Amino acid sequence: METREQSIAAPEASNDQSSTLNPEAKVASEESVATAQPENPNPEIATESPQSENTPEDDIVERPVAVASKKDVIKALATLADNESADISRDEISRLKQQFYAFRKTELEQELDDFIAQGNDKATFVPALDPDEETFKELMTRIRDRKAAIAAALEAEMQQNFDRKQSLIEELTTLAADTDNVNLAFPRIKEIQAEFKAIGDVPPTEATTQWKSYQTAVEQFYDQLKINKDLRDYDFRKNLELKTILCEEAEKLNDEEDVILAFKRLQNLHDEWRQTGPVAKEEREAIWTRFKDASAVVNKKYQAFFEERKARETENEAAKTAICERIEALDFTSLKNFGAWEEMTKTILAAQDDWKKIGFASRKANTALFTRFRGLCDNFFTLKAEYYRAVKDELAENLAKKTALCEQAEALKDSTDWRKTADRLVAMQKEWKTIGPVAKKHSDAVWRRFQQACDTFFENKKKDLHENRAEEQANLQAKREIIGQLKAIPADAPRNEVMATVKELQAKWQEIGHVPFREKDKVYDEYRALCDSFYSKSRDAHAGLNRFKEVVNDMSSDESKLRRERDRIVRARDIKRNELKTYENNLGFLSSKSKSGDSMVREMERRIQRIKDDLAGIDEKIRLIDAKL
Repeated sequence: METREQSIAAPEASNDQSSTLNPEAKVASEESVATAQPENPNPEIATESPQSENTPEDDIVERPVAVASKKDVIKALATLADNESADISRDEISRLKQQFYAFRKTELEQELDDFIAQGNDKATFVPALDPDEETFKELMTRIRDRKAAIAAALEAEMQQNFDRKQSLIEELTTLAADTDNVNLAFPRIKEIQAEFKAIGDVPPTEATTQWKSYQTAVEQFYDQLKINKDLRDYDFRKNLELKTILCEEAEKLNDEEDVILAFKRLQNLHDEWRQTGPVAKEEREAIWTRFKDASAVVNKKYQAFFEERKARETENEAAKTAICERIEALDFTSLKNFGAWEEMTKTILAAQDDWKKIGFASRKANTALFTRFRGLCDNFFTLKAEYYRAVKDELAENLAKKTALCEQAEALKDSTDWRKTADRLVAMQKEWKTIGPVAKKHSDAVWRRFQQACDTFFENKKKDLHENRAEEQANLQAKREIIGQLKAIPADAPRNEVMATVKELQAKWQEIGHVPFREKDKVYDEYRALCDSFYSKSRDAHAGLNRFKEVVNDMSSDESKLRRERDRIVRARDIKRNELKTYENNLGFLSSKSKSGDSMVREMERRIQRIKDDLAGIDEKIRLIDAKL
């Protein structure tokens, strides 16, 4: 017996990469790269690029923490709650929550099974309070509150940075518009650029627009500034060297096997490109085209990777849906024996093996499909466990019945009341056949026990029968000689002499032992008929009853003879009763409307009355015998 075989242990982890690394959310696509880095038309001083719209948290691929119990889930949550950084993945929190309540559900199911096993009503079940669940909720609240606080603080900080940068842009614009004091404003321009670069991130929705405003203001300033050509050429050469290195790094990413890692590194290279100043006008297009082409190769691989994974997830979703539909089409109600349940178990386990071979479906569908599949499997194994419990109870009940028959047979195995005991054992053997099967491990033992008790009795009976057969044959011959002597008595002999001879022969008859069973009734009926003929010569009913009393008195010393005489009379009474019933039934079909019909009715009524009189006499004889027993 088993309760639940190879049921799936826990829900599958969702595919975090599909949400964390969304190609549509990245700035470094081919189009965005082409528009996000225009060169400074007046590149005297390196301008600053906007921040990437991708935060580090977006590029983090969470590594699911293996958990085996609620304690592990709480431990993982406690670690997250104590983490001072903001890198807490929403998917990780969702996964831990799902695993915790999966464990909690298993505990509640076990608690309910134990509750029912104790004989309680399922409707009255009230689950016990779970202190781990309170701890879990408290940790979840702490994490949620801290993330909200961090997010609010970060948003406020980014807004403050935006306002500071906007003030610097306005100041830069004002200085650029003062054409008379451009040279005097140059030191301040340097300070503004340093301050602008030192200020942190701004809201992603404003980053590009603000950066373009800043760059425009810088370009306006340098368009009016007459700076030393050697200094400007030096900056151009330095920036060209840096951007050439970035191009080489981007081109090497084409050889990186890990597409996700290559894309993340490309994002970093784009950030560095934006922070690098302009190059000479004649070099701008070429160097940008080189970097853009290298970026396009990585972006295309990245896009193809997600498209391929999406197609694969769609195939996996269809395959898992097909497995669920395959199980849903199975009819568990038709399983009526162990073999059928075991065959169906093999089918379910095969479906589970097929499921394990299939990869993840889309994040949205994967959890729903697994819940559906897990529910189908759990339902099957629940029904199987219920069937096995029911069969186990039935087998135990059958074993108890057969054990009781064994005990009864063992109590009768040494009996010498051959006929009564044999009838009882035969009846018990028939009853045995009506009892259903027992558990295989008990079947042979209980049958051998019952068979051994029955065999012991019948072997003893056979042995006794063999020993007594010769004696019974001699007794049969002696009784037949008495019957011959009774037949030889003359019909016209005086009654006193006849009755004296009859009683003498009856006394001898009673001294003779048992005869063969098959001859017993025949020889006794013949003997009884002869004796009755002598006693029935008198028409006086009272005298006949007195003679029967004498016969009973003569037999009173032998109880077995009295019982045989009683059995004979009872058989005669049964015959009379059946005859009476037949006449009474026939009387109901007769009609007294005609003369002939009335005559038949009267004759039938006379016969019925005679039979009733005979039955009264027979009942009196039975009472006489019962008084002697």
